Amino acid sequence: MSDDDRAERLRQLEAKLAAKRPAPKHHMEEHYSQAQLAWRMVIELVAGLGIGFGIGYGLDALLGTQPWLMVVFTLLGFAAGVKTMIASAQEAQVRISAEAALKEPGAGAPKNEDDHG
Repeated sequence: MSDDDRAERLRQLEAKLAAKRPAPKHHMEEHYSQAQLAWRMVIELVAGLGIGFGIGYGLDALLGTQPWLMVVFTLLGFAAGVKTMIASAQEAQVRISAEAALKEPGAGAPKNEDDHG
C-alpha cells in the first residue's frame, strides 16, 4: 500500500468522522442561555409586582381605600411572580435533565428486566 493510498484513506476517514460529530457548542452559547433564563425570571417577578401595584393603586383611586388595596395587590403580584419564576426554573431543570440523560450511554434504550439495580 503506497503512502498516497494511506493518505487518501485517512482523509476519507476524517471526512466521515467530521460528518458524524455534532457541531461543537461554544461555551458562550450556554452562558447566554443561562443569562437569558435569569433575565426572564427577573422580568417575571418585576412584571408581577408592577401589575399587582397597578391594579391595587387603580382600585384604591376608584374606591378611596388608599393604601390597602395597593398593598394587598402588590403582595398578590409578588406571589404570582414568584410562582411564575418557580415554573420557569422547573421548565429549565426538565430541559437540562433531558439533555443530560441523552448524553448517557444507552439513553433511550429499553431496560432489561434482568437488571434490577
